[in-house]
Amino acid sequence: MNFNGSKEYAAKADAASFEGTTGLNFSALFELTKPRLSMLSVFTAALGYLAHYPLNKEALTFWSLMLGTSLAAGGAAALNQWMERLEDARMPRTAGRPLPSRLVEPETALTFGLGISVIGLIILWFGTNAWATGLTLGTLLTYLLVYTPLKKKTVYATEIGAIAGALPPLIGWVAAAGQPTTFGWILFGILFAWQLPHFMAIAWTYREDYRRGGFVMPSHAGDGGKGSARKSFFYAILLTGLVLAPIFSPFGQPQPGMSYLLSAIPLSLYIVWASAKFLWSKNRDLAARKLFYATIIYLPILFVALVVDRYL
Repeated sequence: MNFNGSKEYAAKADAASFEGTTGLNFSALFELTKPRLSMLSVFTAALGYLAHYPLNKEALTFWSLMLGTSLAAGGAAALNQWMERLEDARMPRTAGRPLPSRLVEPETALTFGLGISVIGLIILWFGTNAWATGLTLGTLLTYLLVYTPLKKKTVYATEIGAIAGALPPLIGWVAAAGQPTTFGWILFGILFAWQLPHFMAIAWTYREDYRRGGFVMPSHAGDGGKGSARKSFFYAILLTGLVLAPIFSPFGQPQPGMSYLLSAIPLSLYIVWASAKFLWSKNRDLAARKLFYATIIYLPILFVALVVDRYL
């Protein structure tokens, strides 16, 4: 991985004041919400809601969930970038983001992130229920006040971040069910376990970027990526167990049927195989990219199959 323009990135990183930004750049503010990543949270929250049987047909509840989680996820992304703006400026992969590229002032990003997060929580409070609102607030606090600072201190920050990242399907579930249940926690567990192979692949691929940013990653252990790969393989196995758990016990919900099985089993074999390749392949860089794509394919197909199966 080449690092071009190191002086430019270092200058951006060391800039104490982001002078030169004038007015509001609405396109940059939208980019500050990390729309693709935020939509993953909204997508999994929606599927958590739709996975509950019988379906909660209150349109206000569903659309409040969608809007509230969209704003909260976007606010978390903006606040995370505000907190890590200097680190982002040191890494080529993130130096083009709105804050290090000076398209948005830090004060504007802070106000914007806080504002849409609070609005999202208010919408959830009035449109869904206290459980959904409380879990969303917990997601924000865990992501921003625990995970973000710990990324520069311990390799176990990844697991803490995965807790925050796994809460959206549970938020959707409690919006429909009114409270957490075992099936809702299984959805949480599935997304938690999925994130570790997904992120280990990213962390290995961009290990030098993360090193420049000052982040502590398992990929920096000096073991040629074996630790990251072992962790990926372990969580892929755990993920398979969680995915198959509803088939053997109803947990207060109808057991998934054949359409879910026909998706869950080959998908699980696929991600375990990709994780095993990451662990044992001599070309770990290539194997990491393949594992990353495997995780991208895995999640939407699995969750959609679960939801579709509920109503067949």
